[in-house]
Amino acid sequence: MSQLDAEIDLAEFIDHALLDPTATSEQVARWCTEADRFGFPTVCVFPSYVRLAVELLHKKRPVVCTVIGFPSGATTAAVKRYEAEEAIDNGARELDVMINLGWLKQGKTNEIYRELAAICELGQPVKAILEMNLLTDEEKMLAAEVAMDAGAAFLKTHTGWYGGATVADIRLLKAVTKDRVQIKASGGIRTAEQAIKLILAGATRLGTSRGPDLVRQRDTLEKEKQTGSK
Repeated sequence: MSQLDAEIDLAEFIDHALLDPTATSEQVARWCTEADRFGFPTVCVFPSYVRLAVELLHKKRPVVCTVIGFPSGATTAAVKRYEAEEAIDNGARELDVMINLGWLKQGKTNEIYRELAAICELGQPVKAILEMNLLTDEEKMLAAEVAMDAGAAFLKTHTGWYGGATVADIRLLKAVTKDRVQIKASGGIRTAEQAIKLILAGATRLGTSRGPDLVRQRDTLEKEKQTGSK
């Protein structure tokens, strides 16, 4: 690792995600305990578990994030707005919102803008999920611009259900955003080396269910480096 790599604290970047459709209350409790122990910024859970996660993390550092219109993005704008309102009422402090890809493919950018803006105006940070592996580069850039115009605080690469983050996609978003918003890399992040590469490319958050493993791998790499330098 370079000196720059060595200065990266992976824990500061991780949204500790539990988005398995078979997730249980016991798993949510474990994820919350891990997020608190490692100092992750958030735990990301399904809307049905927001209230539980909020209770478990009361007065602790991690906040609760949830997903809206997940994973297809194809529910109606009214349903997504209600889902977001309920999540906020239950204590969610960040919202990962899946955009409507069908609308994007049809050029219905005004509909995407209105839908996202209606959620952004609720006052909690919104991460617009672009599901980038299903888009052309032109569509990726268009979706990013629309999401930023609507007020999204982050652009998120993937749900994690249909592919995963790549350095190329992070660099593309970095070029489009010009640091106007943050970038969340999500999906398929399995190693500390991969995580560090995504951060160096411009990711400011990492959505992963493997947060503790990544931190442990990162610590191991640093110890090996220190041992090797002696």
